[in-house]
Amino acid sequence: MRTLLILACTVLGVQSWAQQPQWKGKFEQLDQQLPTPNEFRSGSGAPGPKYWQQQADYVIDAELNDDNQSITGAETITYHNNSPDALTYLWLQLDQNINAKGNNTAKTTTNFVRDSVDAATFANVAGTHDFDGGFKIKSVKDASGKSLPYIINQTMMRIDLPKALAAGQKMSFSVEWSFNINDRVKRMTPNDGRSGMEYFPEDGNYLYIIAQWFPRMCVYDDVNGWQNKQFLGQGEFTLNFGNYKVNLTVPADHVVAGTGMVTNLKEVLTAEQYARFEQAKTSFDKPVIICTQAEAVQREKTKSKEKKTWRFEAENVRDFAFATSRKFIWDAQAVKVGDKTPLAMSYYPKEGNPLWEAESTKAVKNTLVTYSKYSINYPYPQATSVHAASLGMEYPMICFNYGRPQKDGTIPDRTKWGMIGVIIHEVGHNFYPMIINNDERQWTWMDEGLNTFVQYRTEVENYPDMPIGRGPAANIVSYMKGNPDLQRPLMVNSESVVRQNFGNEQYAKCATALNILRETVMGPELFDKAFKEYAERWAFKHPKPADFFRTMEDASAVDLDWFWRGWFYTTDNCDVSLDEVKWFKVKKDQATVENKGKTVTKGDLAAKSTDNKPTDFSQGPQYFSVIPTDNRFYGDFANRLDDKSIISKMETKNFYEITLTNKGGLIMPVIIEWTFKDGTKEIERLPAEIWRINETKVTKVFAKDKEVVNVVIDPRKETADISIENNTFPKVAQPSKFDQLKKGK
Repeated sequence: MRTLLILACTVLGVQSWAQQPQWKGKFEQLDQQLPTPNEFRSGSGAPGPKYWQQQADYVIDAELNDDNQSITGAETITYHNNSPDALTYLWLQLDQNINAKGNNTAKTTTNFVRDSVDAATFANVAGTHDFDGGFKIKSVKDASGKSLPYIINQTMMRIDLPKALAAGQKMSFSVEWSFNINDRVKRMTPNDGRSGMEYFPEDGNYLYIIAQWFPRMCVYDDVNGWQNKQFLGQGEFTLNFGNYKVNLTVPADHVVAGTGMVTNLKEVLTAEQYARFEQAKTSFDKPVIICTQAEAVQREKTKSKEKKTWRFEAENVRDFAFATSRKFIWDAQAVKVGDKTPLAMSYYPKEGNPLWEAESTKAVKNTLVTYSKYSINYPYPQATSVHAASLGMEYPMICFNYGRPQKDGTIPDRTKWGMIGVIIHEVGHNFYPMIINNDERQWTWMDEGLNTFVQYRTEVENYPDMPIGRGPAANIVSYMKGNPDLQRPLMVNSESVVRQNFGNEQYAKCATALNILRETVMGPELFDKAFKEYAERWAFKHPKPADFFRTMEDASAVDLDWFWRGWFYTTDNCDVSLDEVKWFKVKKDQATVENKGKTVTKGDLAAKSTDNKPTDFSQGPQYFSVIPTDNRFYGDFANRLDDKSIISKMETKNFYEITLTNKGGLIMPVIIEWTFKDGTKEIERLPAEIWRINETKVTKVFAKDKEVVNVVIDPRKETADISIENNTFPKVAQPSKFDQLKKGK
């Protein structure tokens, strides 16, 4: 017979503290890992009262040579030193140098010989491509035209100043350069796919998507000083906000898309095309085709040798990219976002139709509306999706996206949904990191992970038939249970991530973590308020991981250090095992026990365990006795519990003692589904703090009015548990590999 001492301030049993496993500090606060709050970045996660950031403004004149596929340019940079420091030198990024011979990316890429190697891979390994890539710097001069000394170190350029640039001052200087445009489809260098050209042999034309195409200022901030990490390929871009005036000279029959707005549209479009553009500014129900397919086909044939200059302006952006081709069809539609009406636009060759005309601009519109709901209202005048083979890449107000129908015009579902997904993702990057502007070179998850999470919300809310990849917890399980030697915590440098896991890790794992945080840990209301607060606080600023972590806690009153520690600082996985379930009922002869003075042993439900653990409920319950509360518990207090009333209420209940083991190490809430004898079900949720005393094993007693016939942990697959086989009681027999093979036949 089991007995139980009932105390007013305790639960049914107290788990023994003896033989505790080694403490691993999973609930310790992150204070030691996070930077100390200061006047620049506050402990709440908000910018501090003396927060500052630099500004870089650009005036650029560039010409694209369609005959030899090159760009020649000259820029004037006005650099604003808003820091409290005097700067004796400046650093610029020369990202095109990743395509130069002898670059560090090629030198640090490891490989080995296989029994067969495709020619493209062999060419990259052996360096047999005869491509003269990288920037050719012609001059660097100050505002008076005097040459400034500079040193080029791989993808970085240092400019030494004759006089220190004092705090609060600004200076202008100029750079002249040129480079050859890489064939991004042939991939002549291992990491040149973000920018370049595609050649169409059927009509002899090129489609150019041009990015990382001018020397750009590095970021100097309050945390790191100068951003000084070389561009190796995976870690993307760390950039300043500024204003741009860009003049692009291209063949006269080209149509150009770019960051910002064209200020001389009447000069570069026909009168009819300009009228269509004006119509698009008030067309909210469907896109207006500004440059038609028939016009594009005609341009493909004529190939003008004349030139035109397209003039762009963009305010408060961190970069500038463009696309140009005589093959472009162009459509646009107005979108209502807050008090603004930005244009959703698409540029695509005929090879992209009919898919692009039907779906691209619609996806841009859906993205702007949904992302604005979860972050800030989209502030820029336009957002553009450009068709490019086998690519998804983002820049302010413009992105390059794949999705090409088959040559016979058929559109496989995989192509359609893949294109819509990549457009949502890349347009979404306008928010993360183009506006909420993190350091991509260091923290990939801060833009790719956060963006993938909101992409998931956009897909769910706008495309109910779309197969969802990244976001749901169940979809990350295969990665989480994979080779731990190939996994890295989210809080590592972008270049340290194993390439084959890059997408699953920095995109999917972070997105999944945020989805779990929203749906299972915090709840949508608290999460959405906190997530939006982060976006509003750090719009057009440079947040760091601590700013995100602290804001999410500050705006929700939820201590999430355990969550950040597990999901972002470790490679632990979730594997909660339902080890044991015991069924108890109260012995109903309480009066006999009390009146006859029999001795009843005080104990608790978890004090003993049977050698033969029950595998189901067929043996019925075990019984225990409830005895009156010892008077010594009350001391001098006059009020007493009504023991008889308590005993009476407990006599009809069923008590279930469950034992859980955290095998994976990742701390997570515990979600229990109880199935009762009458067929009804109940979901019970225990917060992650159930593990705060014992991180490895917990035992807990539950009181139920009805008999339980089945217990399941994480029934809806919310926690990314990697082993559902140990989540059920009674145990469900798992098919053997032989059975699976047999079934497969």
